[in-house]
Amino acid sequence: MDEIVVRNLYKIFGPKPASVFPLLEKGLGKEQILAQTGHTVAINNASFTVRKGEIFVVMGLSGSGKSTLIRCLNRLVEPTRGEILIEGNDITKMGPAELREVRRKKLAMVFQRFGLFPHRTVLANVEYGLEIQGIDASTRRKKALEALELVGLKGWESSYPDALSGGMQQRVGLARALATGPELLLMDEAFSALDPLIRKQMQDELLRLQSRVKKTIVFITHDLDEALKIGDRIAIMKDGVIVQIDTPEGILQQPRNGYVAAFTQDVDRTKILTASSVMRNPDALVTSKDGPRVAIRKMQELGLSSVFVVGKERELRGLVTINACLQAVQEGKTQLEEILTTDFPTTSPDTPLRDLLPVAAQTKVPIAVVDERGTLLGIVVRASVLAGIMGQEVKGP
Repeated sequence: MDEIVVRNLYKIFGPKPASVFPLLEKGLGKEQILAQTGHTVAINNASFTVRKGEIFVVMGLSGSGKSTLIRCLNRLVEPTRGEILIEGNDITKMGPAELREVRRKKLAMVFQRFGLFPHRTVLANVEYGLEIQGIDASTRRKKALEALELVGLKGWESSYPDALSGGMQQRVGLARALATGPELLLMDEAFSALDPLIRKQMQDELLRLQSRVKKTIVFITHDLDEALKIGDRIAIMKDGVIVQIDTPEGILQQPRNGYVAAFTQDVDRTKILTASSVMRNPDALVTSKDGPRVAIRKMQELGLSSVFVVGKERELRGLVTINACLQAVQEGKTQLEEILTTDFPTTSPDTPLRDLLPVAAQTKVPIAVVDERGTLLGIVVRASVLAGIMGQEVKGP
């Protein structure tokens, strides 16, 4: 289910934004339009959806339009043209009262600068949004305490912001956003002002929180590593245009153009790519009903020294080697079950390549990729791991 649907969204800054559209239709770019008209095209025909419960990351360099985009979602910035549907309702057509109600109850925003009130305690800061909504003191205190516990700040209720570290202050900001019970969180460079170590901790904290609260989150960042770490999907912007929307693996494996490729060239792929991104179909298979002679024939066809054995439902039963099969034929054995070995590596499809590197370096047989039921999904060979790290593709058996 889509929580947000954005269609053909434009934001043009300047006195006569309507005059810019004919130039856009002619294919003029942002810099040309600025030089000719003095208008700035901050968002240029952006269309995307955000699914319920996902973290949708919008990233780009300074001036790409990402912060303007997120502010259009709650109309802190008024769009010039386009539709923004939140749960099917077009926020661009709402009047002041209806818009105010959506901002209070459905949306919450976390900014780069924490925006805490220095004269209020941590608890009072978290209660603020509820106070604005007119919630009674007892209820808002209960909700604020629950939010503080959720972000790991239980016991700091009576402290003031200046007694907290930057990371703790951002947790207060996050708790304040969560306390109102919003369905949608908008996070604009929320961790950019933090030191690198604290920033990493906050990224981990956000993922931990998301596993519990499952909010729909639009997250703005200029940091690709951050986007790859927390994003379910990523939209990359350049000069107001969304140039690619994809999963983290999709961004790394199939950059749409040179601009995206330049972003990804220095990324540590071992942290992002998983076994599923480099595994391939296991052609070297026999079933448990087959005998040693069938297995030998299969290995001869493919030039291999071993094959995996699966059951009727493709459940992985084991592996047989050419030597074991030849010996079984000499001994008159007809069942593969008698010569199966389980002495080979297996992994889940979401295992990072980083964790597969030492396994691939030592194993002499492919790594079997299995799901939680033991079904064989694919195989990973050593060359596939290395190629995946380098952003290349390996073909062949």
